[in-house]
Amino acid sequence: MPSSGAISPYPSTAWGRENDGVAVVNWLWWIPALPLLGSVIAACLHAWTLAARKRAPEASANDTDRAARLAWPVASLAVGLAFVLSVVAWSALSDLPPEARVLESSTWNWIDGGSISFGISMLVDPLSSIMLLVICGVGALIHIYAGGYMADDPGKARFFAYLNLFVAMMLQLVLSSNLLGLFIGWEGVGLCSYLLIGFWYEKHGTSQAGQKAFVVNRIGDACFLIGSFCLIDLFGTLDMSDIGAGVADLLQSGEHNFQISLAALLLFGGACGKSAQLPLFVWLPDAMAGPTPVSALIHAATMVTSGVYLVVRLNPLFAAAPGVLFFMGLVAAATAFIAGSAAVAQRDLKGVLAYSTVSQLGYMFLGLSAGAWSAAIFHLVTHAFFKALLFLAAGSVIHGVHGNQDMHKMGGLRKHMPRTAATFIAGAAALSGLPLLAGFFSKDEILTLTFARGGGHMGLWLVGLGVAALTAFYSWRMVGLVFFGPARFDEQKQKPHESPTSMVLPLMILAFLAVVGGALNLPAVWPFEGSAGVLHHWLAPVTRLGDEILFHGLAPHLTSRTEYILLAIGAGLALIYSHKGFHAYKHGLERDEQFQNQRPLLQGTLRDAWGIDGAYTRWIVQPIKLLAFCVSVMVDKLLIDAAVNGAARGARALGERAKRMGDGSVAQTGLWMGAAAVLLALVWMAGGGL
Repeated sequence: MPSSGAISPYPSTAWGRENDGVAVVNWLWWIPALPLLGSVIAACLHAWTLAARKRAPEASANDTDRAARLAWPVASLAVGLAFVLSVVAWSALSDLPPEARVLESSTWNWIDGGSISFGISMLVDPLSSIMLLVICGVGALIHIYAGGYMADDPGKARFFAYLNLFVAMMLQLVLSSNLLGLFIGWEGVGLCSYLLIGFWYEKHGTSQAGQKAFVVNRIGDACFLIGSFCLIDLFGTLDMSDIGAGVADLLQSGEHNFQISLAALLLFGGACGKSAQLPLFVWLPDAMAGPTPVSALIHAATMVTSGVYLVVRLNPLFAAAPGVLFFMGLVAAATAFIAGSAAVAQRDLKGVLAYSTVSQLGYMFLGLSAGAWSAAIFHLVTHAFFKALLFLAAGSVIHGVHGNQDMHKMGGLRKHMPRTAATFIAGAAALSGLPLLAGFFSKDEILTLTFARGGGHMGLWLVGLGVAALTAFYSWRMVGLVFFGPARFDEQKQKPHESPTSMVLPLMILAFLAVVGGALNLPAVWPFEGSAGVLHHWLAPVTRLGDEILFHGLAPHLTSRTEYILLAIGAGLALIYSHKGFHAYKHGLERDEQFQNQRPLLQGTLRDAWGIDGAYTRWIVQPIKLLAFCVSVMVDKLLIDAAVNGAARGARALGERAKRMGDGSVAQTGLWMGAAAVLLALVWMAGGGL
C-alpha cells in the first residue's frame, strides 16, 4: 500500500480518504442505472411482443408490435436523462477548485477478504466527466437515429435492450473508482458487442463476426486480468488513486521497476484488444456485420475508446514504464499505417470507416506513447463527433439505396439525398484534418507533441504524417465515389431517397460538432488570449502526476515558430491529399480500375489489410480447429466415450449373465450356493484359518 507521504494524482480530501467532510453524491449511481433500467424495460417489451405474436400468429405487425414500438422512446429517454445527469455532474465539478474536482458516491463493499477488500463506487472527475458527456451525448443521438433506422425491424425492442445495456456497461467502466468495477464494465461491453454485432444472426456471417469479436477480445481481457493481479501483488489494491500514489513511492525507492513495466505491458495488451491495435485489431472490420447504429456506437463513443481511457486513467503507471510507452508508439504507428493503407483499397463504405477507426485509434495511442494524455482524449472526443457522423451518414446512404454498401455501385447520390451528402462531407472534411475543423486541431496536437519528444519519436512522427496523408486521400475518395460522378445503378429501379428527419437531425448536430469541436483544445499559438488548451487545463489534475513522473518537470517545449511550421505541414498535407482523393474519384471508377489492372497483387494485399487476418486464419484458427476436432474424435469419442460406454456395456452384460443364472430352479440355486460355500472355505483356509 502507498505510504501517507506519497504523491497522489488526486487530493486526498477530494477522494474522501482523509477528510470526513467530503460530500457523498449518491445520485451518481443513477447515471449507469437509467440505461440499465431502460434495457430491462425494452427486454420486457420484447418478451411481450413475442407473446403477442405467439397468441396471434396471423395478425399483422401493427397489431402485435405495439409494445415493441415503445422500446425506442424508452431507451432514448433513458440515455437522454443520463446525459442530463452527466451535464449536472460536469457543472458541479466546474464549480470546485481544480485540485478538488472529484465527486464520489458511497461504496458498496462487494468482496471482503480480510487483508484485502473490494468495493464498487461511482466517481466523477475531470476525465470521467468528459467521457460521460461523450458516451451519453453521442449515444443519445445514436439512439434517436436508430429509431428511424430500425423502425421496420421485427426485433427492434431486443435491439434497444442491447443498446441501452451497452451504454450502461460503458458508463460503469468510466465511472468506477477501481479496476474491479472497471473490469465489470469492460466485460459488459464485450458481451454487448457480441450481442449487437450478431444481432441479425439470420444473415450469413453475422454470428461468426460476433464470435470473432468476443474471442479476440478475450485475449486482451486475459492480459488485463493478469496485469491487475500484478498490481494487487505490488500495491495490495485495485483502487486507481492508490495505484498512482504507490507508483510514486516505488519510484522513489527504486524498487520493482520490472514489475511496474510488466503490469503496464499487460494492461496495454488489454487495451489493444478493446481498442483494436495490433495484433488484435482484426475483429473490428468484421463488426460491420451489425446494424449501422451499432457500428457508430462501438466505433465512436464506447467500446473502442476503453483502452485509451484505461491508459490515461493509469497514466502514472505507464509514465513509470517509458520502455512500454515507446513500444506502445511502435504498435500504434504500425496499426495506424496498416489500417490507413487498407482503407484506401476498400469498396465497402462501412469497411472504409472501420479501417479508418482502427487507424485513428492508432493516432490516439501514438499520442499516449509521447505522454500527450490530454491530446489523446482530445482526439478521442473529436473522433467521436466526426466518426459517429460518418457512420450514421453512411447508414443513411445505405438506407436510401436499399441496403447496398458497395461504393462502386453508387455515385451521384448528392442530388437524391442532399442533407445526408452535406453532413457526410462535413464529417469527411473533419476526418481528413482540413484546417480549422475538429480533426485538424486534435490530430495535429498529437503530431506536434510526438515531434517534440524527439529521439525515436521522430520516426513515429514521420509515420503519423504519412497516415495523415492516407486519411485525407481515402476520406475524399469516399465522397467522390458515393456522392459525385455518374450513377452506377439503375435510378428508376432503385429510386434512392433521403432519410427521415429522425435520422437526419442527429447528423446535423454531429456535423456542427465536427466543425466546431476543435475549440475544446486550441493550440498554444492560437492568437486569441484565453482560448488555448481548455481541455488540457481541465484534465490537468488527472494527468499531472504522470507528467511529473515521465518528464521530471521538464516537459518538451517547442518555439512558436516551430509549432506554426508543424501546423502548416499538417494543413498542407490535408489539403493536397484531399484534393488528390476527390479529383481521382469524382468522375467514377477509372482510378480503381487502373490500380486493379496494373497492380492487382498490391491492391489485393491492401484490401485484405496486408493479409494479417488471413494469416491468423491459416496459422492459428485452422490449426486450433483441427486440434479441437482431433481431441473431439480421438480423445473424447474414441477414448473417454469408449471407456464410459464400454464400462456401461460390460455392466449390462454382467447383469444379463447374472439374470440368466437366477432362473428360479431349486437345483440351480443349490448348485450356486454350494459353489459359494466352497469358495468361501478356500478363502478362509488360504488366510490361515486352520
